[in-house]
Amino acid sequence: MASARRSWTDGSLTVRSFLKPHEVAWAVFHPAWIPQALDPTVERLKRGRVIAGAVAAVGVYTFVQGGFAFEEMLENTAIASAVLFFLTPVTVGVMLFVWRRGGTVRQLKRPLLDSLKLLLLFIVSVLTTVGIFRSSELFGLVPRMLLTLVGLWAAFFVMAGAVRLSGNFFGSAAVHRCLPPLLATVTTWLMAIPDLVAGDLHGLSLTMGIVFILGAPVTVTGLALLEMRRLKRRYGIRLGAHPATLPPAPAGAPLQVPPQGQPYGHPQGQPYGRPYAPAPAQPYPQGNPYGSYRAPNGQNPYGG
Repeated sequence: MASARRSWTDGSLTVRSFLKPHEVAWAVFHPAWIPQALDPTVERLKRGRVIAGAVAAVGVYTFVQGGFAFEEMLENTAIASAVLFFLTPVTVGVMLFVWRRGGTVRQLKRPLLDSLKLLLLFIVSVLTTVGIFRSSELFGLVPRMLLTLVGLWAAFFVMAGAVRLSGNFFGSAAVHRCLPPLLATVTTWLMAIPDLVAGDLHGLSLTMGIVFILGAPVTVTGLALLEMRRLKRRYGIRLGAHPATLPPAPAGAPLQVPPQGQPYGHPQGQPYGRPYAPAPAQPYPQGNPYGSYRAPNGQNPYGG
């Protein structure tokens, strides 16, 4: 926690990057201070959480309206941002209460503030994007076209940022590795329960509506449990333990690539080691399979 801090984007943004809003979003909403995944399996589970939520959300609009409801998606994103603004601090506060015996809040001050900045940055981006589309209706043709272009750029920026944040969940992994799956689970359930209580099934039948609405939280919960289980069993990272008490975890688990010319790598990199013992180094002189014996008179008894 006391290591030297890098810049927010780690110098990855250039002027040309702003022509591609998804590149800007990936740099802005996944800052350099967010730790990398510990191993490829954890990263795949994170991606699974993102895909599960996206498929469930887009599937409802596609099934009911026969197309992608862009404006409604933006409005729902704004509502979700407002929910996250209150939900995320409350969830983190509960975990700080759970961790109180293992350490202090002061030890987590810096990553907590960084996560809060990322949350506020996303909320401001969403509200600004919605405001641009709403205000474009108040102007003439030319200003409306310009605002529409800016709004489209901002919309792609927000959507790409939402996908990025679904994996790192506002950089909360910098506080505790188990916080992103926990926050993702709590958020998806909180977004689904009001629809169930209010009976808002998006025009679907009872069975299909429940499947669509509960599909995201059930899937995200299952993947989150698998992710936390792997973190606990493989790295000793438990959700109920204060981050200061956890064993130091590697920044990432690089894939073991065998050196060139050795397709099976070194013994340390092989799960099975060497199945056969190494042969002695040239037990017989090269070129003579029967050794270098010579008769006392210096002649070779086998000829030559």
